[in-house]
Amino acid sequence: MSDAHPVSIVTGAGSGIGAACARMLAERGHAVVLVGRRHDRLEHTRASMAEPSRHLSLVADIADSGLAYDIVDRTVAAFGRLDALILCAGSAPHKPIDQTTEEVLEEAFFVNAFGPAFLITRAWPQFKSQRAGRVVLVSTLGTVDPFPGFFAYAAAKSATDSFARSIKTEGKAYGIKGFAVNPGAVETAMLRQNFSEKVVPAHRALPPEHVAEIVVACACGERDEDNGKSILVPSP
Repeated sequence: MSDAHPVSIVTGAGSGIGAACARMLAERGHAVVLVGRRHDRLEHTRASMAEPSRHLSLVADIADSGLAYDIVDRTVAAFGRLDALILCAGSAPHKPIDQTTEEVLEEAFFVNAFGPAFLITRAWPQFKSQRAGRVVLVSTLGTVDPFPGFFAYAAAKSATDSFARSIKTEGKAYGIKGFAVNPGAVETAMLRQNFSEKVVPAHRALPPEHVAEIVVACACGERDEDNGKSILVPSP
C-alpha cells in the first residue's frame, strides 16, 4: 500500500465517535486502519469513507495485548509509517459501588485503560524513529464529574487522562503529542445501553460528529496548544 498519505489507527471504528473520526480523517487524506470487534461494522464504516480501498479493517479486541500489538505491527508493515493513534474504543459498565465485581473492574480497565496502553507502548518506538506522532484518547467528562454507577468506568478513563499528560512529558524530545478529549453524554449505542431517553433525552446528548471534530483536529496538528490536556466537552 502507498505511504504517501498520513496514516492513522482508529479504534472503535465500527460506530459512534470512532466511525465519525474515520470518515473525517479519510476526507482529510489519511489512510485509516479501522479497528473493532465486528468485521461487518468496520466494513460498513470503510465503505462510507472517501476512497475505501485506501483503508484497512482489522478485527481485534484491544484488551488482548497480543492483538493490540499486532494492530500496530500490521499497520507499519502495510503503510510504512504511523502518524496518529485515535483511541475511541470503550466499555461503560454501569454498576454502583456495592455491585462492582471483579468482572466489572476487568471489563472497564482492560478495554478503557489497558488496551490504549498496549497500543501506545507498541507505537512509541515507531513514533520516536519518525520523531513525530500524535495520540488522541477519547475519555469522558466523568473523570471530573462521574455519573452515579460509573465507579469503574470513570476511574479507568481517568487513566487515559494521565496517559495524555505522560505522553506530553516523555514525547517532548521526539515531537510526540498526546490529548484526552472528555465528552459528556454522546448519542451512541453505548449511551443507550445504559440510559433511556427518559434519563438522558436526545437533545441533551452530543452528536458523535461534534466530538470527532475535536479529536481529528488534535490528530491533525490543529490543537497542539492542548498537548497533554484533558479537553472537556460538556453535553448541551
